[in-house]
Amino acid sequence: MYKEYFGLKETPFSIAPDPRYLYMSEQHREALAHLVYGFNSDGGFVLLTGEIGTGKTTVCRCLLEQVPKNSAIAFIFNPKLTVDELLATVCDEFGITYPEKNKSIKVFVDLINNFLLNSYGAGRKAVLIIDEAQNLSADVLEQLRLLTNLETSQKKLLQIILLGQPELRDKLSRPELYQLSQRIIARYHLGSLSKDDVKSYVLHRLSVAGVQNTLFADSALGILYTITGGVPRLINIICDRALLGAFVNEKAKITSSILKKAADEVFGRDKTGSVFRKAAAWAPLVMVFIVFGVVLATSYYRSEKSLTLLNQPAIEISAEPVIASQTDEDRDAQPDFVSIDANKDKSYEALFREWHIAYNPENDGPACSHAEAKGLNCLRVKGPIDGLLHLNRPALLKLYDNAGQEYFAAVTAITGEDAALTEGSVQRSIPVKDVETRWAGDYTLLWKPPSDYRQSIRTGYNGPVVQWLDKQLSMIHDRALSGEGNFQYTDGLTAEIKKFQVAEGLEPDGIVGARTIIHINTLNDQKVPLLIKQFAEDQ
Repeated sequence: MYKEYFGLKETPFSIAPDPRYLYMSEQHREALAHLVYGFNSDGGFVLLTGEIGTGKTTVCRCLLEQVPKNSAIAFIFNPKLTVDELLATVCDEFGITYPEKNKSIKVFVDLINNFLLNSYGAGRKAVLIIDEAQNLSADVLEQLRLLTNLETSQKKLLQIILLGQPELRDKLSRPELYQLSQRIIARYHLGSLSKDDVKSYVLHRLSVAGVQNTLFADSALGILYTITGGVPRLINIICDRALLGAFVNEKAKITSSILKKAADEVFGRDKTGSVFRKAAAWAPLVMVFIVFGVVLATSYYRSEKSLTLLNQPAIEISAEPVIASQTDEDRDAQPDFVSIDANKDKSYEALFREWHIAYNPENDGPACSHAEAKGLNCLRVKGPIDGLLHLNRPALLKLYDNAGQEYFAAVTAITGEDAALTEGSVQRSIPVKDVETRWAGDYTLLWKPPSDYRQSIRTGYNGPVVQWLDKQLSMIHDRALSGEGNFQYTDGLTAEIKKFQVAEGLEPDGIVGARTIIHINTLNDQKVPLLIKQFAEDQ
């Protein structure tokens, strides 16, 4: 209806999973890289999870556009099936003929095995993709595991890709599905878009539809992020309704008021303010899923044996933080968290305190220089909160008060829906959703590099830093050390690191940089401070 009015070739905000409209944020690129890695591996399971509407299916369809043309692909959209119904559906998708009214699992499995052997002989890759896999029963998941037993003497015959909501990870952590979980060769959790990504996402989809003009005022895009929390499907639904509203009112651009009205209509609300409260209510639920995912990924790869602790003496800090609690009335009012006049140095003091290191800006100089003197490094990042949770370290945040003035605070803990923000000697418990409304995504954290670490470890490097890496991997994977002498970062270690990176939701490039080392330390060094305190109970 509004396409001609705005000069669009097609509807830009359809919720259909069209790969042409996939906006490749950093997260989506990593998700696609994990799918490609899993597809090219020799059998097993590939797991892609994410909140409703984050783009899992679209990423998968983007993968299918890149696979060899002769690949045999089976795609199941409705996995609420019994075991025999699942096997019949697999046969239907692969084009395998089976006896009418057959209920024999053995008959189905034999037919599938013959098909897979013939496909392998013809050089065809066979892949089974299951969407909404959180709906699979334990019996069906176990049957899928048994299907991955079909193999030749050289390789597995079937690759299975599971797409699902976060509860799928919960299901796969159950003891009865431990064997299946062990066969997951690549896994990634897809989060929501950042505030900057939301703007780029809207521009991308408009561009694909034939319009270079944003059509959306900057203020409207800011409100769009607040309302949707960066969930692509919600963005599509509200933007589509907003374009219709602008068309009906003969407006050339979507303003804040048009967007708010569109959101009211989408959410079935009569007042704009209630839309914001509804959007804010999403945040705790999203946070619970993200935190659970990080905990699961870490506990899954932690060795059961006792890990060797690094003997680092802790520096005693005499001043303990003063905790200031908030009433429900205080939270509703969204007060300034800390004094605007408090500076970055005071926040850094709190950050160093998490590492049991004293910091006096007047005597110790710049914070990051002091960190290096104490064997730590600074890592500056800009991204969404799930990226910070993934790294799982206390961090310095740049925030904005109600007047738009900049100030800093250290986030030292996240427990459930609340974050502990510390500045100097004052600590406040703040709802995470309130922190996000005042945070532009800039943060700095401290991390601990190995001795002799100067730059990212790559293939061909040698010396003590590679020896350190080999020791860490031996602890994580419960294997013997490679040996003594002049340690080389060989192809074997590179392959082991890539598998570790895939398991930890990192880009599997085989390069050991800050992020990879941070994840290694989370597993092996019980003295590093963690942002999500549940990890401490697991260690």
